[in-house]
Amino acid sequence: MWINTQWHRLRRQPLVVQLIWAVLAVEFVTALWEGQWPLAGVAVLTVALTLAPMMVVGRIGIHLPTGFLVGITAFIFATIFLGEAFDFYNRYWWWDVIMHGGSAMGFGLLGFLFVFTLFEGDRFAAPAWAMALIAFSVAVTIGALWEIFEFAMDQTFGLNMQKSGLLDTMYDLIVDVVGAGIGALAGYFYLRGKGGGFSGLFEDFIRRNRRFFRKFRR
Repeated sequence: MWINTQWHRLRRQPLVVQLIWAVLAVEFVTALWEGQWPLAGVAVLTVALTLAPMMVVGRIGIHLPTGFLVGITAFIFATIFLGEAFDFYNRYWWWDVIMHGGSAMGFGLLGFLFVFTLFEGDRFAAPAWAMALIAFSVAVTIGALWEIFEFAMDQTFGLNMQKSGLLDTMYDLIVDVVGAGIGALAGYFYLRGKGGGFSGLFEDFIRRNRRFFRKFRR
């Protein structure tokens, strides 16, 4: 029963997500045929990581908007499979900037929704700037923890995730701050009733998870 439910849920995912899975499946089979075991392993890992958020939110009863699902899947595919397996980080200098900036902005948006959920959708439970500041702090903290993770992996396993060391880390943190600021500002303007490009995303999340926003008023 559980397997059928999960299979049905996977089949209902957006076309973009299914195309990414199809690409990974083809790469996995090709890698096995050519004996490229590391590439096959990365393909499997990437699929597992794209499935993990869907399984987790499904278990705790949260329904993510389509935009979030597509963004999370595309980011994991871009950073793990394209970035590491196909060396996009070294081929294109701007790849790391896009990945860090996009993830930081996404975490800023998620940080705002997390804070807004804690207040059950009450716009007046705290000043708009305070909620935005907390969202910003959450996103920057995640970015800093990722840099610590990269340092630990390099020191423990002799990898080169930090690329140029301190310089790479500082650039990444700067991009994280900018991306987190954009995400937090989107939440601030939403609370102030100024609209913005992400208002529809916030409204969609609230609509799908109405039981967490009992105090929400338009």
